[in-house]
Amino acid sequence: MTTETLWYANRATGAVCLILFTVVVLLGIAVHLRTRVPGLPRFGTMSLHRTLSLSATAFLALHITTAIADSYVNITVVDALIPFVSDYQPLWLGLGTVAFDLMLAVLITSLLRARMGHRAWRAVHWLAYASWPVALVHGIGIGTDTGADWMTWLTVACVATVLTAGGTRLAHAARAARRTPAALLRTADGARP
Repeated sequence: MTTETLWYANRATGAVCLILFTVVVLLGIAVHLRTRVPGLPRFGTMSLHRTLSLSATAFLALHITTAIADSYVNITVVDALIPFVSDYQPLWLGLGTVAFDLMLAVLITSLLRARMGHRAWRAVHWLAYASWPVALVHGIGIGTDTGADWMTWLTVACVATVLTAGGTRLAHAARAARRTPAALLRTADGARP
């Protein structure tokens, strides 16, 4: 494979990762809010979340592999696993490595979910929320298409949808927190919550 082919493959897989991981975050929020994707039962939303997570991880592996295989820039396996040690763009590549390491922790604990407690799994799963913006900043900082109109609009659309969904989740959490004390008082008085 030529360096040019690897470069195009790396750019394409980076853009696809942004789209897929954005959808994964949105589906994760939908699962938490017990929202159904139109045409799917509620468990279908969770299944779609898991399936797309694995697909996004496969594209991420391809993105990393093409970056390492491309000889135009010297990126090593160590650079892909240990943040901020690369000679090439250490900050921006390091942020990508941080995002990858966080997603790796989420993936491994998700695969081992049956063997670990729900609280431990959920605590690690929260790292996905940290991984997405770190990966986004990595792409903005190191991506060669950052200035292109199509990439700008794609990035803006992804950020807007995640911010909207995240805001919805926070609003639901705030409403639930306000309702909880009243429900507890009604239960203490013997009334049904």
